[in-house]
Amino acid sequence: MGEFRYEGIVVETGEPFTVPAVFVMRVRDGKIVESRDYLDHLRSAQARGQLDDVLAAVRQHHDS
Repeated sequence: MGEFRYEGIVVETGEPFTVPAVFVMRVRDGKIVESRDYLDHLRSAQARGQLDDVLAAVRQHHDS
């Protein structure tokens, strides 16, 4: 398992962003046989200026 963060600049706005993430690996005989990564989707949506849309979609999903 590894913990890290994506860092960069949103091209459209020029704003910097940081998104924390975790990488989980299953290793067998010294080889990676499975991997998954998990990141903070809300912070990612916020960096792209889409947080309000994501939250509205979640609310709509739970209201139906």
